Amino acid sequence: MFRPARSICLPLQTAIRRRNLATTMPKFPVHAQGLLPTSQSPIVSELQFFNSVTGGAGQIPTYRVLDGAGIPIDGAEIPEISEEYAHKLYEHMQLLPTMDNVLYNVQRQGKISFYMTAYGEEATIIGSAAALAPDDEVLGQYREMGVLLWRGFGINAIMAQCFGNQEDASGKGRQMPMHFGSPQHHFHTISSTLATQIPQAAGVGFALKRDPARRDKNIAVVYFGEGAASEGDFHAGMLLASTIPSPTVFLARNNGFAISTPSSEQYYGDGIAARGPGYGVDTIRVDGNDILAVMNAVKEARRRCLESGRAVLVEAMTYRVGHHSTSDDSFAYRGRQEVENVKKIDNPITRFRLYMESKGWWSEEQEEILKAKLKKDVMQAFKHAESLKRHDLRELFTDVYGGEEPWNLREQREELAGLLKKYGQAWEPWRNELAAFKDRGEKVGGSSS
Repeated sequence: MFRPARSICLPLQTAIRRRNLATTMPKFPVHAQGLLPTSQSPIVSELQFFNSVTGGAGQIPTYRVLDGAGIPIDGAEIPEISEEYAHKLYEHMQLLPTMDNVLYNVQRQGKISFYMTAYGEEATIIGSAAALAPDDEVLGQYREMGVLLWRGFGINAIMAQCFGNQEDASGKGRQMPMHFGSPQHHFHTISSTLATQIPQAAGVGFALKRDPARRDKNIAVVYFGEGAASEGDFHAGMLLASTIPSPTVFLARNNGFAISTPSSEQYYGDGIAARGPGYGVDTIRVDGNDILAVMNAVKEARRRCLESGRAVLVEAMTYRVGHHSTSDDSFAYRGRQEVENVKKIDNPITRFRLYMESKGWWSEEQEEILKAKLKKDVMQAFKHAESLKRHDLRELFTDVYGGEEPWNLREQREELAGLLKKYGQAWEPWRNELAAFKDRGEKVGGSSS
């Protein structure tokens, strides 16, 4: 349901005034009258309320390395990366919109059922992926396809999952597009249910801490949007990971919109980062459109996770340039010009390209060659995926229970087999649908154990 436009478009001055109210900080007396028993809380005589985590310094600062023109800001620590590694980062950033362009249009043609783009969030996704160990456990929301690509999942595997064909190893065609999973790449299967991955990640981190082979070696990292942070699961996960505790990085992609709800209506305080200190965890807010800043921030967050054995919160400030999904038209609740302005002024891909060009690491010729290569690779994978049939229909009943097939599942499978035998070739819609399966439905009647 869309909110009325008048409740979404708050005047800028009103929004700023509201945010300032949420960051007022009183000056407590310097000389306290002892400490509250069983705590480190100083006792004071003056009645004062507080509403800030910054000590009266205004809003939480945002960490940045490169400005919008790709120039390092004064005092910034540039990560030590080679020209070759910079190329790898940039190629993966460019791969995401190439994939998005093709698969978004493929969905519009009715060849896949659903898709979600990552336009505008490339630096947050690829920068964080690059800062993690390849065997750190990742629990994504639904825009983290780039993490899998960085880890070598491959374009063909992405296409196979989106088409649900016989090469789909994520879910054998039983999941919606964009719901990837790969034990080999330490990427837990994505769930549509909002925020469920957050407390699960805290549990995964705790399991890693209890494993002698992975303790002090690996962490869990969970991705979610600022909208998901309004769910109770966010607070449950933060509480678990900070008190049990567990080495889990909570990475909030604050892209400005929870579907149609702008962040100005999503929370009253100073973003998601303001919540970290409430749970006693180290927290940072980073410019999510600056890939070098994201790399530095997530790398340090990972180090702190391993060192302390407890949670770290990272809030990446970015902007969702694309629609929420193929089920959404974002121009119903935001202006088209607003989006175009962001694309021109604060494009994460352009920012990193300008940085590489300033170092003599990139040229216009290389740009053209890369874009042509990526488009060719993606189109080849698309054509291959489109040509394949789906898994056997009998796979509908596998991977649910271990061991012998239970009676209730066997009963359902046999019922479907009977219907297929009676109507499968007699009714054209069923006949056409069955032709898309590798076994044409003929193996459903056999044992699934």
